[in-house]
Amino acid sequence: MGPSEYFILVIFIALGLFSLTAAILNIDWYFKTSGAATFIKLFGRQGARIFYGLLGLALIACGVCGLLYW
Repeated sequence: MGPSEYFILVIFIALGLFSLTAAILNIDWYFKTSGAATFIKLFGRQGARIFYGLLGLALIACGVCGLLYW
């Protein structure tokens, strides 16, 4: 696996950590973005936090699995 693949997997982990942190800490500016507004309309603020927390966990899992098994 080349350096670019490692870089992409590390980016996955970093973005996952960011999303998970924003969901746990309920960061206001993060949930005022247009992308988050869509999920807030669908699920409410608490549901959007759960969605972004799960998304963060999935990104972290994909990054770690990629690093371990590739």
